[in-house]
Amino acid sequence: MSQHLQDKVILITGAGGGFGQLIAEKVAARGAKVVGLDINEAGLKAVFDGIDAKGHAGTYSVADVTDMDQVVAAAQHAVDTFGAIDVLVNNAGVMPLAYFADHERAWQKWHKAIDINIKGVVNGISAVYDQMIEQGRGQVVNISSIFGNAGIDGSGVYSATKAAVTTISDSLRIEAKGKIKVTTVKPTGVTGTNLASWIVNDEAILGLTGQRGAIFTENMTAATTDTLRPEQKDVDNIEYWLIKPDDLADAVVHVIDQPWGISISDITVRASGEDYLY
Repeated sequence: MSQHLQDKVILITGAGGGFGQLIAEKVAARGAKVVGLDINEAGLKAVFDGIDAKGHAGTYSVADVTDMDQVVAAAQHAVDTFGAIDVLVNNAGVMPLAYFADHERAWQKWHKAIDINIKGVVNGISAVYDQMIEQGRGQVVNISSIFGNAGIDGSGVYSATKAAVTTISDSLRIEAKGKIKVTTVKPTGVTGTNLASWIVNDEAILGLTGQRGAIFTENMTAATTDTLRPEQKDVDNIEYWLIKPDDLADAVVHVIDQPWGISISDITVRASGEDYLY
């Protein structure tokens, strides 16, 4: 097993549950020193009590990623506790899928998505940038999405936020060449996360399936009734239908678990048998 995670100080936003929790637990188990950031104090405490109970190194700071001062304070807490910030994982994000015709019931979530998905990423980078430059090395991992690859029917605002994340990543990579590695992670559909709770119109997800819309609907119905074919549920089968949070977390761990001289700059994580087009 690679030792490139050993003693790395990794700051993870949205670490109080879901996907962020998985990343925190996985890197901690492999020797990293983890700092969790989340607005959910109870969730953070539960996650990091669990990390501590297993004898791993971790601490947390309650913060709203949309508040620059709070994110800066969380970053300072990481430095005060562990003496550095080697990696930032900008994981916090929401997914308010909706058509523009849904604007009356969607606009508040759209505005919140702009704050969290774009401003939260900018705040995170700003909070760690000087520390990483002073150290002479660092890595920023930004969670984007395949929804950001194009203008997609039913995902105008969400797609725009994730396209912005990719653009921010590319710009930082160009500016900080040789000092800060930048990785953009683009998941496709993922089951078992909190993202679905932000969807305004369930039909809006069909914009990403195009001509595969009918088979996607059929497979999604099977997934929700636990009647997918065994091949579609087997991660070692080419027909694997939808990635799980564990699959995505493993990919994020992989891009961090590299020598400092190797930068995996862009990665799309998908199931080989899925129905998404991008």
